[in-house]
Amino acid sequence: MTATALVETHLPLPLLRRGKVRDVYEVDAERLLLVTTDRISAFDVVMNEAIPYKGAVLTQLTAWWLAQLTETIAHHLITADTDAIIREVPELAPYREALAGRSMLTLRADVVPIECVIRGYITGSAWKEYQTSGTLAGEALAPGLRESDRLLPPIFSPATKAETGHDENITIATVIERVGAETAATLERLARTIYEFGRDVAAPRGIIVADTKFEFGWRDGSLLLIDEVLTPDSSRFWPADGYAPGRGQPSFDKQPLRDWLDAERRAGRWNGDAPAPTLPPEVIRATSLRYRDAFARLTGAPLDLVALGLAADS
Repeated sequence: MTATALVETHLPLPLLRRGKVRDVYEVDAERLLLVTTDRISAFDVVMNEAIPYKGAVLTQLTAWWLAQLTETIAHHLITADTDAIIREVPELAPYREALAGRSMLTLRADVVPIECVIRGYITGSAWKEYQTSGTLAGEALAPGLRESDRLLPPIFSPATKAETGHDENITIATVIERVGAETAATLERLARTIYEFGRDVAAPRGIIVADTKFEFGWRDGSLLLIDEVLTPDSSRFWPADGYAPGRGQPSFDKQPLRDWLDAERRAGRWNGDAPAPTLPPEVIRATSLRYRDAFARLTGAPLDLVALGLAADS
């Protein structure tokens, strides 16, 4: 690839946190700058190599969804346009290349410490628990479900926010204990509304939204939708034309990376812990293409690398 993947940023703003993927900066008392790097993790291990264009896909897909949701859900996005961000924060001008396509200027909000997960199909950690005990977060589900079966209606399945490792599924009763009954009900209502919107948009494009998670924050007494929305990192997107319950499904995310790591682990070349093995170029490229494929299918157009100020592949 001729593109340079962004691993880390160093901007002339106070750094609030550096997560697995995002670098979050304080602009002022009212605004944050979120830069989505091209870092990638799998099996709770951050890879040494980054995935070109991954950060741009997550940022621009989030902006695309939020533009459609503006009349439905209040959210934190001010702009994801690099020129507009630099006009608002002129000291960022020398860092245009790092910001291009990957940055969002947002309103600040007090984060609700709950991951609002909606499961339309049983897979992942939900399937593992169901296999063991027939439950999800300790609550009984219908008997006889197969892996990847559709859940009707979709299940609101909250989880704790984890800085490292996996989030932990919790009951709605636990959410009520932590944030109160009224807030818990509002979180569920908003999460269901966004999921149903995303599901209905994705379906005619040949994509199943198997599950997804949302985050919310308080600002001026109201809940705002924050962070990323309906991206391959926050959702499981399955190709509808190959869907068959009773097994796992291929997905539009880091599947090529996970498959390769699985093979390395089975072969005894990796023990599953950090440090991660060196990724071969073909795995990096395949993963990058998978993310961009999801973007193109959902939005109806490929990621415009030229308009975003990003180099194209060779």
